[in-house]
Amino acid sequence: MARGRLRVMLGAAPGVGKTFAMLEEGERLRRQGTDVVVALVETHGRTATAALLDGFELIPRRTVEHRGVTLTELDLDAVLQRAPALALVDELAHTNAPGSEHEKRWQDVDALLDAGIDVISTVNIQHIESLNDVVEQITGVPQRETIPDAVLRRADRIELVDLAPQALRDRLAEGVVYPAGRVDAALSNYFRLGNLTALRELALLWLADEVDNALQQYRAEHGIAGTWEARERVVVALTGGPEGETLLRRGARIAARSAGGDLLAVHVTSQDGLRDAAPGILARQRALAEQLGGSYHQVVGDDIPRALVEFARGESATQLVIGVSRRSRLSALLTGPGIGATVIRESGDIDVHIVSHARAGGRFSLPRPKGGLTVRRRVYGFLLALVGGPLLTLLLTSSRSPESMTADVLSYQLLVVVVALVGGIWPALFAALLSGLTLDFFFVDPLYTITVGEPLHLLALILYVIIAALVSLVVDQAARRTRSAQRAAAEAELLATVAGGVIRGEDAVQALVERTREAFGLTSVELVTTGPDGGREVIASDVGTAEETGAAATAAPPASPSTAEPELTIPLTVRGAEANAAARSRTVLELRGRDLEAGDRRLLSAIVAQLEAAIEHRALTATAAELAPLAEADRVRSALLAAVGHDLRRPLAAATAAVTTLRQEDLALDEDDREALLETAEDSLRGLASLVTDLLDASRVQAGVLGVSLTPTELDDVVLPALDELGVGPGDVELDLSPDLPPLRADAVLLQRVLVNLLGNALRYSPAGTPPVLAASAFAGTVQLRVVDRGPGIPPERREAVFAPFQRLSDTDNDAGIGLGLALSKGFVEGMGGTLEAEDTPGGGLTMVVSLPAAEGTAP
Repeated sequence: MARGRLRVMLGAAPGVGKTFAMLEEGERLRRQGTDVVVALVETHGRTATAALLDGFELIPRRTVEHRGVTLTELDLDAVLQRAPALALVDELAHTNAPGSEHEKRWQDVDALLDAGIDVISTVNIQHIESLNDVVEQITGVPQRETIPDAVLRRADRIELVDLAPQALRDRLAEGVVYPAGRVDAALSNYFRLGNLTALRELALLWLADEVDNALQQYRAEHGIAGTWEARERVVVALTGGPEGETLLRRGARIAARSAGGDLLAVHVTSQDGLRDAAPGILARQRALAEQLGGSYHQVVGDDIPRALVEFARGESATQLVIGVSRRSRLSALLTGPGIGATVIRESGDIDVHIVSHARAGGRFSLPRPKGGLTVRRRVYGFLLALVGGPLLTLLLTSSRSPESMTADVLSYQLLVVVVALVGGIWPALFAALLSGLTLDFFFVDPLYTITVGEPLHLLALILYVIIAALVSLVVDQAARRTRSAQRAAAEAELLATVAGGVIRGEDAVQALVERTREAFGLTSVELVTTGPDGGREVIASDVGTAEETGAAATAAPPASPSTAEPELTIPLTVRGAEANAAARSRTVLELRGRDLEAGDRRLLSAIVAQLEAAIEHRALTATAAELAPLAEADRVRSALLAAVGHDLRRPLAAATAAVTTLRQEDLALDEDDREALLETAEDSLRGLASLVTDLLDASRVQAGVLGVSLTPTELDDVVLPALDELGVGPGDVELDLSPDLPPLRADAVLLQRVLVNLLGNALRYSPAGTPPVLAASAFAGTVQLRVVDRGPGIPPERREAVFAPFQRLSDTDNDAGIGLGLALSKGFVEGMGGTLEAEDTPGGGLTMVVSLPAAEGTAP
């Protein structure tokens, strides 16, 4: 008998519609004539899912007694006896009740497959064994029911039932997934938007990996060696040089453009292991590759281009990133095409990116103001004259004739022009003299003698030298102007960068110091303040590495900047808020490494001006930060005075009027009148006492001297006294407290006051007939208390403002207090190490969420 086929509906989270999709597929196949039975389906009370069971043949479940509880499980024997063509079995990762034939439901499904029965089942991504720890890190909830990856991979077909995270939360809020009592806790715990997004990505990536494995197996079976660009695989070639970090980051950006792209870093080493590479740099680049989500590989090969291409083809790479060659043009001319050109030629259908890397990490430095042409170019000019002259003479003498004199002279003139373009004025003059003598010796009668028989020949030689001098002068001037333009552009870029840092409000002082050292190629730069007593305080500093400063790699590390004598010290003028301090101290910029030339000093003065502005900005910011608490205290004080002028006067006036009336002897008051006046005075004084208590607590919270005693606290010991204080009965507040809730680490007195404030607000704004809900749940070592009402709610733009002191939802309600309740509640909760947040209630209203840590050793 042929083995049955397994189809699995994979979901990212409960409620995405896996069971629904399985039943719809079963109904489709049943209508086509397939013998389909429902072996086991869990509807979880969902009406739409239960409705799909109509018309299916249901296999009765097997009942199991365990510790006094009756459990129902899949009746494997009944399904095998019925022997349908297709069985629908829900929750593939389920653990069977003790005493069952198999420990796991997937083992029951395996038995059905062995019997030739096709099966459609469901599983969530959190139940896959290899992803168990990842899911726990995301959600904070350990999964005890798992299924081995190998079992799931053996499935003939895996289909992803996908639903956008916000759409799933909307279904949850509508009560489609869980009962209404569990919605709030689910939305704030497992079904957070970030959790659902991460689980969805995990499911998509896992399924993509399975598809990729199937693709690789298909290509191997059919001997397909070409690259199929199913998804981007970017290979970055590392040479062990400092440019590797630039290449890795560029490769990571290329891979990130395609969802699920892979980044692979590879270094080719020679078979004898003697190829030059810095182990320390490679180690750092390997760590960077792993931080960017890639992998590091090392291959052996003497032919670097071939090794790179073969590795890229073996990994089915679509992109190959290499650095631009560091060889000079002469070296490239003498040794032939480099690695880049060979890789491009051999890569075939693999795209090759050649990335420029003037310096590793993109460091910035100013061009040094030197002469127009470098020494190297002058040497190349002399070499060209010495080598090109004899070669040209050999070529021209082979075809010498009286008619070729003009062509011979122009040929030597061209040589002089080329030498001038390469090496400037002095090599060109040398080439002119050498070629003039050569013309006279080999081409002007009498031959093979250095004799100028005709005055015109002497004039030609002089003109020859003059033309060479003029051409070389033009080339030299063009080179100088090019260098000046490059330096001007670099100076403009530097000034724009430092000015932008100040404008953006960044930590410009440190950035300016670092930029100064890099731009001028210094060993170190320090910004130091020296006090009247001679003490030094380093405000900012930057020390270059041996690699950056051009020192040998084996040289001793540079001395501490504070111990080395600076080559240049520039005093800074500190203005504004630091004027008085500046009069007693001295701020200087110390530069070490080399003497600066005039052009560098001119640019440095502009940087110093930016440094002074940055220091002044920092001082003003610090002063503003110091004044902010004073401004806040002044605002609170003003609000407090306003509250005293209104809310304190009302209970005082009521109590005073009641007592004054009672003391008037000429008024005839009966017992009921006296009782009413006494009750008025008592209520007013009680309200006054409560108001004064809130004001004192608010002042303690503002001053940061709130006394908190954190102990393990049972929630029942806080909820019942809070309800008693509010004077509400069981029908006024709906309680939804988990029976296995762990103790909280809280101050019972403060927590009771928090609940009284939150429940009082919820009772005040809840519509008639709809009591507020107090729910509690534990999640990842945290206990959450949720006070839910169906009132008008709070607009999102006012969510943060309601926690400020003296804020009320409406100014027309004189019984709403002075607006300290939420401010005090937030201060109390934060003092206990928790948080208080406001959220929308699904369907309308406000939910206040109190999160407090569970007592140590009791978190679920």
